[in-house]
Amino acid sequence: MDQPTPHPVPPGPEDRTVVCARCGTRSPEGAPITWTCSVENGVREYFCHDCARANIRAIEGRLDSSWW
Repeated sequence: MDQPTPHPVPPGPEDRTVVCARCGTRSPEGAPITWTCSVENGVREYFCHDCARANIRAIEGRLDSSWW
């Protein structure tokens, strides 16, 4: 409880590639607006449109991606 919350490091101009944490799809221009972002265990993870759509009920139920 007394530990400070780590702040994410903003991506630099050369580090804009985003990878889907579920299927590995890459987006070199950053995450499109149709992708879903989730913070699990302090790590920001992105899910592509197809993976997010296939698991929308689990996402809305706030289940960790390891469960679905």
